[in-house]
Amino acid sequence: MVTSPAIGAAPFSDFPLARALGDNWWLLLVRGIVAMSFGILAFAWPGLTFVTLVIFWGAFTAADGLLALVAAFSGKGAQVAPRWWLILVGLAGVAAGTIAFVWPVVAAGALLILIAVWAIVIGASQVVGGFALRKEIDGEWWLVLSGLLGILFGAAVLVQPIAGAYVIIWLLGSYALLFGLCLVMLSFRVKRLKRAD
Repeated sequence: MVTSPAIGAAPFSDFPLARALGDNWWLLLVRGIVAMSFGILAFAWPGLTFVTLVIFWGAFTAADGLLALVAAFSGKGAQVAPRWWLILVGLAGVAAGTIAFVWPVVAAGALLILIAVWAIVIGASQVVGGFALRKEIDGEWWLVLSGLLGILFGAAVLVQPIAGAYVIIWLLGSYALLFGLCLVMLSFRVKRLKRAD
């Protein structure tokens, strides 16, 4: 039985948050792939309009939110990890995606503020969840890093909300690629720990 130094003498399976992520590692992987796909689309589609970007962004956030909710409510066993942060991520994603679909032509500034607030809420939730996970898994920082990227991205958009749509497309695409990469790396990390237990 392999143990983590952060866990001490107890196995990985004795820690509910780590176990829940280990059981659902594939959901983290899918969230990462969805985010990276959106990032690639933002870069690869020449002539992408801002309204089209917002609709694709809405699809991305809604899918990410639904996957986060599935992960939050699919825990196994009697011990349920405190996963309020994952529920918050899910609800924020679904709400932001719904708003983007219902009002895709709302003023660009309002859409950018919506995107920025979503990124900051998601980022803060990921940081809190990441620090909770670090108590169970030694040296784990992928979730914290993805959260910090979200906060930085949201802050950058709030500081320059009237920047050109082209710059926002590149900024949003870069964020989605890095965010997705962090989730993919985290999914492989928790999958390895689960297998080692």
